[in-house]
Amino acid sequence: MVVVSGRSNRHVVAICEHLITDLKDEGFGAPRVEGIEAGDWVLIDTGDIIVHVFRPEIREFYNIEKMWAAPEFEEGTVLH
Repeated sequence: MVVVSGRSNRHVVAICEHLITDLKDEGFGAPRVEGIEAGDWVLIDTGDIIVHVFRPEIREFYNIEKMWAAPEFEEGTVLH
């Protein structure tokens, strides 16, 4: 999973269009894309890699990095 931020809706869309073109040009086929119309949060599914491109406010709101972070444990905690 790759998480990226663009500065604005236009920047998010430009990043995605460039990535999609590069993937096609390199022979990886056409990825599945969701959200490019709005440009707030675009998901690009290449099959092996998922790319999330956010506007900063949207990235902060959803904070998907936290969902995938390792849990924090207190020192001395034993896992069974």
